[in-house]
Amino acid sequence: MKNEELQAIASQLKHPTGEKGIEMANMMHETNINMTRNSIQNLNIKEGDSILELGHGNAGHLEFLFEQAQKLKYYGLEMSELMFHEARQINRNFVSQKQAFFSLYDGNIIPFEEAFFNKIFTVNTIYFWEEPEKLLLEIYSVLKPSGIFCITFAEESFMKQLPFTKFEFELYSTEKVEKLVQKTPFKIIKIATLTEKVKTKTGELVDRDFTTLVLEK
Repeated sequence: MKNEELQAIASQLKHPTGEKGIEMANMMHETNINMTRNSIQNLNIKEGDSILELGHGNAGHLEFLFEQAQKLKYYGLEMSELMFHEARQINRNFVSQKQAFFSLYDGNIIPFEEAFFNKIFTVNTIYFWEEPEKLLLEIYSVLKPSGIFCITFAEESFMKQLPFTKFEFELYSTEKVEKLVQKTPFKIIKIATLTEKVKTKTGELVDRDFTTLVLEK
């Protein structure tokens, strides 16, 4: 693939737009579903929790999230207008029942008041954070005391094998994320790395290592 094509894939992964963006979102949902479910399970969701997700994509995983407990409220923040509309459409029942709320944001400022959420999670977004330390402090601020934040990402060792990650991506190892978290007041309460088989664009099966860090306020 030419550099321009690789750059275009990287841009779509960061900020899906147009018809290609919808294709990309469907593909991301399928390839990331294990990572997303793992992140949700590590939140230890309880009845009545308010949950925030950063960068939800098409949010095809909400049914799984709402199965975790009763009386949940889910809030999704997304930088891509296309994904905002797509997620609302896919989850229109949850939206009309006032269980799911979607908003656009700039990727830096979280537009909620302090101590609003019990649980927060994000999957495969850390590569695109412009100011990681600042964003972690924003997340810390909107979490309730003893609230949990799960951050799930594919390990640098896997990601650097993908030709498009040299554009727009900042790659992370577990150690690098730990160092970042240590600059904030968060406590790391669990680190879990799993390996799964995923299909490449050419249809081959490869091993992907991904990690979830469970942080507590």
